[in-house]
Amino acid sequence: MYMPNTHWTWSFAIVTLVQALVTLGLECFGFIYELVLVYDALRMKNTIQVIGLCACNFGLLIYGAVQVRQIQNAVAVLSVNDKISPVVWAESEPFLIIIPCIVALGSILMTFVAWKLYDEFAWTIYKHISADLRMKRRYLTYQIYIALLKFDFFFFLGFTVQFLVVVSSSKHDAEFYLTIIAVPVTIIILLCGAWFVRREFTTGMIIIILLLFAALGYFCFKLFRMYAPATFPQYLPARPSMTFFAIITLILIVITIVISCICVHNFNCGLKPHINKKKDRPEEKTTELSDNVNGQVPSRMMID
Repeated sequence: MYMPNTHWTWSFAIVTLVQALVTLGLECFGFIYELVLVYDALRMKNTIQVIGLCACNFGLLIYGAVQVRQIQNAVAVLSVNDKISPVVWAESEPFLIIIPCIVALGSILMTFVAWKLYDEFAWTIYKHISADLRMKRRYLTYQIYIALLKFDFFFFLGFTVQFLVVVSSSKHDAEFYLTIIAVPVTIIILLCGAWFVRREFTTGMIIIILLLFAALGYFCFKLFRMYAPATFPQYLPARPSMTFFAIITLILIVITIVISCICVHNFNCGLKPHINKKKDRPEEKTTELSDNVNGQVPSRMMID
């Protein structure tokens, strides 16, 4: 009875180390993806995306703190079985601890900068959307929807990568191949979701909302399998981080569905000219008074 248990513990430690490497890789990808989104948010002057990036950075902080305990347990098991030197943990611990500390400092600085940018971007929206509170609310809803699609992609991809590398690495069954196919399909769905809302295509948005409900059911099913007695062992090494990604993704999907419905409700209310600017059209310097007199909206926007 001892040997099988020892072998299982050793295998669990190996898989846990693999999961830790996947965690580090996802963190690196997360910060690179954040860098791209920061550039995009500044270019488009999307206030909501800037705030979302601050929240995402705090999420990566929690995600990085979880891996410290995982690696410590894995190294402890492997060192007891003489599969790895105990010195490895002593050499790795300072670097693993300093990562969350640096991310925490960066998150605080990002929050301060986001607060300053909020005032600047709010003034830009006022100049180009005018003082119409209803139109500003519609535009704010559009910004929230676009930002949510970008964050949905990252957390869905993070969950999928962990499932493919850690959980399904030893068995290539139908679920494995379906998960691979789901990655490009998800990218297409999110791109179509952004295009449909810009064109105010109601039928397309209804399809997107139905697909989001399907994604909601998928992640609920995965959470059930992660904790069901019959299937939880295969998820055990990656369960803490996969649970984190699954819960965050579920919250984001629910919010995305709600905001999608509000966006559909705002169709044909005058927002479309503001979010579909023509880059080849010369910028016209118009004032709010002249726009109201002529009954026209500015042909050029500084933010999307």
